[in-house]
Amino acid sequence: MRAAIVGVGSLGTIIGALINQAGKPIDLVDAYKDHVDALNKFGATVTGTLDINVPVKAYTPDQLTGIYDLVFLLTKQTTNRETLSNLLPHLGPDSSVCTLQNGIPEHSVAAIIGRDRTLGGAVGFGATWLRPGVSSLTSSYETLKNFAFEIGEIDGAIRPRLKVAQDYLECVGTTEIRTNLMGIRFTKVLMNATFSGMSAALNCTFGDVLKDPKAMTCLAFIADECIKVAHAHGVDLVIMQGENLEAFELKSAADIPSKMPLYRKIWGGHVGLKASMLQDLEKGRDTEINYINGLICEQGRERGVPTPFNDKVVELVTEAQGRRGVNDFSYLSRFDPLLATYAKDLPGWAAW
Repeated sequence: MRAAIVGVGSLGTIIGALINQAGKPIDLVDAYKDHVDALNKFGATVTGTLDINVPVKAYTPDQLTGIYDLVFLLTKQTTNRETLSNLLPHLGPDSSVCTLQNGIPEHSVAAIIGRDRTLGGAVGFGATWLRPGVSSLTSSYETLKNFAFEIGEIDGAIRPRLKVAQDYLECVGTTEIRTNLMGIRFTKVLMNATFSGMSAALNCTFGDVLKDPKAMTCLAFIADECIKVAHAHGVDLVIMQGENLEAFELKSAADIPSKMPLYRKIWGGHVGLKASMLQDLEKGRDTEINYINGLICEQGRERGVPTPFNDKVVELVTEAQGRRGVNDFSYLSRFDPLLATYAKDLPGWAAW
């Protein structure tokens, strides 16, 4: 059995370290040569809420040989065509690629490698890449162990290859096999569009968003738009991290205060996390905003569901991306015209 992780950034470094530590050899593949060299020389180092160093074998894509039976895909969606085209010679007819990317990438991945090779899933923890060979676990260790992954097939079937993928991922943390992959995906998009979207738009941690009433009000509208778009496409959200995220749907803006305890309960273990999109902005790279908040906007337009708060996040992140920089928390004021339309239902509006 040959397995690999392709795209060994913040998450892939941690996943690769823990799988290898558990005695399941898995190759780490990344295009950044300095990172690959550091992994081979010093091992995969994890800091933050977990402190380990694990010897690993790492390769750049051009160094790959032979066929892999199982590949976990963790690259940015922006590189999918190039990454998967280069991977094709190393996939056999019975190989599986499990995309753990953000957004809803399964159909685009399947279009390149074939639907019969494609699995998908969502990651339930967060991390920050620090330097070559080193990644920091920024979610709590309990979150990692209890809510690591949820995986499934596009058609909802449960095939033996899912159990093979589960066996590897269980080395990291609890991995649930689900029959509603699109429900998982829309649910994870909500989790990313809210806190990751605001983190990237405002240059802050999840905790910074969580403690600011105005930012959280905007976030509540972002979540509500995600749910309404999913419903318009015939998709119900699933239980994630032990909670029903359908509860974030709003009947009116007056519902928002009642949602705050659940937000704190779910994201309280992620307060130190900085969105991967923000990490990309800091490095002057393109982000996946069009595959996260932008996906909700696109899917909303298809069904006539307005998404003004997600549109604003896309606008702010795209502006920062265009100037190869970051915003600051003062950009929260750019949401004011949207919030003003709900002023009568927002008791804190005058203070903002």
